[in-house]
Amino acid sequence: MTPSVGGSLTGARRGTATVFAAQGMAVAAVSTTVPAVEGRLGLSSLAMTALTIALTLAAGAGSFAGLAAVRRWGPVAVMRAAVLTAAATLLSVAWAPGRATAATAYVLFGLALGAIDVSVNTRAATVERHYGRSILSSFYAAWSAAGVAAALLTAGLSRLGWPVPYVLTAHAALVALLALTVRPHALAPTPSSSSARPAPHDEVPGRRVWARLVPFGVVLLVAYVVDSTVSAWSTAYLHQTLGASLAAAPLAYAAYQTGTVTGRAGADLMVRRVGPVAVVRAAALLAAVALTGLAVAPSWPYAVVAACCAGLGVAALTPLCVAAAGRLRPGAPETVLARLNVFNYVGVLVGAGASGGLGATGHFRIAYAIPAALAVTLVLAARFFRPTAPEPPHAGTPRRPDTAHVLSP
Repeated sequence: MTPSVGGSLTGARRGTATVFAAQGMAVAAVSTTVPAVEGRLGLSSLAMTALTIALTLAAGAGSFAGLAAVRRWGPVAVMRAAVLTAAATLLSVAWAPGRATAATAYVLFGLALGAIDVSVNTRAATVERHYGRSILSSFYAAWSAAGVAAALLTAGLSRLGWPVPYVLTAHAALVALLALTVRPHALAPTPSSSSARPAPHDEVPGRRVWARLVPFGVVLLVAYVVDSTVSAWSTAYLHQTLGASLAAAPLAYAAYQTGTVTGRAGADLMVRRVGPVAVVRAAALLAAVALTGLAVAPSWPYAVVAACCAGLGVAALTPLCVAAAGRLRPGAPETVLARLNVFNYVGVLVGAGASGGLGATGHFRIAYAIPAALAVTLVLAARFFRPTAPEPPHAGTPRRPDTAHVLSP
């Protein structure tokens, strides 16, 4: 590796981590201000649940729109544009004069999140392939670390008496600043790439790839049921069920993301030492135990501790799913990852929608008991994470060039 190539690779990794951090901060800004936004706009818990569902559906659509944009302009340009859009929509939520404007802003925020998802995961898969070792968890650690910072910022500003429009404005400014620091870094093609580009119909993965994708998709779905249940509603759970103040309620989200930061910081090393199968099994069992503790917590400090343990358990599942799926089609990871995102958003939809509905009827504890049971089932799916060779190109069909070569702006 020459110094220039090494510098570009390091810069690409740093820029990708920055976008993960920006997205984590934006998501945390929305999640930790749910009770305050409800109060400001006079929304019921059911109405807020409906907004969360609309946001999730929009994110699914944004993922496929982002796929088309990545193919045309490359992931770096799409990442920056989508993060700036997310920052703008946070401002729209902050200063929305009424419910209709706020609903529109939430939908646009969802579209931006979907575009960020497919573009940043495409870039991350490419960077990991250039490194030649597991590094994807470090990107998700940046996402979680930013979520911790954002949750603490919400808690701190709320304690100072800041109204929610000013709190969200502060978050939007930080997200925009992160986006403006991202720079393009061209990466050399990997040894397996060639300069020939196949026809568009050859870029579509075959049925075998989709069959191999399903187990990872199921794990991702359950992981996001857990994640959305804790992330989207832990603040409301602490405030409504456990009697925490608006300043203390975001601490469960901060604790959950602290757990994910800790878990993801060591996940790549653990994968290299004991393998992904063992990591997935241990993570699933820990998440199940922690969610059970969250469901039976007698007061909000206990819930904060349980949320931290839940984050530690679920931490490695998403990056391992993304890494495994990206290896199924190294020449076109954006295509596979856009389809994988469907499971992501179904998980968010089920988790946020079901837990929000249960919470609206005063049954938040059941909302945490259900994903605890689902997490146990992931032990059975762990065996699919044994490394396998990617699908070879069709006979007589030229291989698509490495995405770092064609996707760098």
